[in-house]
Amino acid sequence: MFPLEVDELTNEYQTAQLRELDALHHLHPFTDHSSLRADGARVIVRGDGPYIWDSEGNRILDGMAGLWTCSVGYGRKELAEAAYKQMLELPYYNTFFKTTHPAVVLLSRKLAEIAPDNLNQVFYGSSGSESNDTAIRLIRHYWVLKGQPKRRISAVKSRNPEPGGRRNCGQREHNAVRHRESHRCQMPPRRREGVGEERHQPDHWQRGEGKD
Repeated sequence: MFPLEVDELTNEYQTAQLRELDALHHLHPFTDHSSLRADGARVIVRGDGPYIWDSEGNRILDGMAGLWTCSVGYGRKELAEAAYKQMLELPYYNTFFKTTHPAVVLLSRKLAEIAPDNLNQVFYGSSGSESNDTAIRLIRHYWVLKGQPKRRISAVKSRNPEPGGRRNCGQREHNAVRHRESHRCQMPPRRREGVGEERHQPDHWQRGEGKD
């Protein structure tokens, strides 16, 4: 392992070194790593407002907002100060075991004020798939409490009537299959009890092959 050198004029890490270390130690999601390592990753070094800058000095309009997680923009001093204050006071504590804390109480009340009148309680999650899974679990638990445990949700259909359009507990099956195919992962076909082999059909709308 070699040390990272810092440019004496700019006080910044060298792009070539960062790319080499990235290739050695970082697995990127949804990425063909052979081409990534051949070309080298683009190194993003800072952001301000809706823009980001790479290590070559190029300014880029970040239409994805990070990964739709920075929708209020970069460089927001007031957000950094609020996060700093909270990190010093109480960076985290769970609410599993009959506990709570001021931050989660006040945020929950604020979200309830913003939400429609019939939505008054908040369950927190850390991703979209986790939120979908939690919603399905809550629905199942609701029917158990109502004395109807056999009312269960096993899948949610999208607008595509083909089997490939189903979502199983928040997972887009056709996207997962397409990803496995693109990366040559050989996985056995999924089977459903009483149905036999389940065949996945391509989503022509997402591939731009659908008809108006």
